[in-house]
Amino acid sequence: MALSLTVPKEYGYVVLAAASTSVLNLWLGSYVGSYRKAARVPYPNAYATATEAAASKEKYLFNCAQRSHAQFLEQLPPFLVTLLVSGLKYPVLSAGMGAFWVVCRVFYAIGYTRPQMEGGKGRYWGAGYYIPTFALLVMSGMTGWSMVSS
Repeated sequence: MALSLTVPKEYGYVVLAAASTSVLNLWLGSYVGSYRKAARVPYPNAYATATEAAASKEKYLFNCAQRSHAQFLEQLPPFLVTLLVSGLKYPVLSAGMGAFWVVCRVFYAIGYTRPQMEGGKGRYWGAGYYIPTFALLVMSGMTGWSMVSS
């Protein structure tokens, strides 16, 4: 049995939410770059060593900024898959969850690099990104189920 797929007009919001992650990635790269410059960590080193980070607040904060960007890149593929799939059935809600996820990722990066927040605990500022992550996961599952059960 064939399945005909019609993309709702509101799916454009989903596309915009997905595209905003590219802007966020560019910003995060620049954000990390400013910390790299301040810490004087040369390329191609991805991180300052643990010894260097323990001895220098700038190097420690660079590692935090770099880790926040890396964690974003780790989370991006499953986020985009669930966003694009769930948006087929729930375009407005999915786009809203996508926008919320992007905003939380900004707070995550900024919080992670707060010098007064030891151990990177400032990243919890953006921990709300788990809400749209799980919501999109559920909605994409529901979308898939509706496709196979119709």
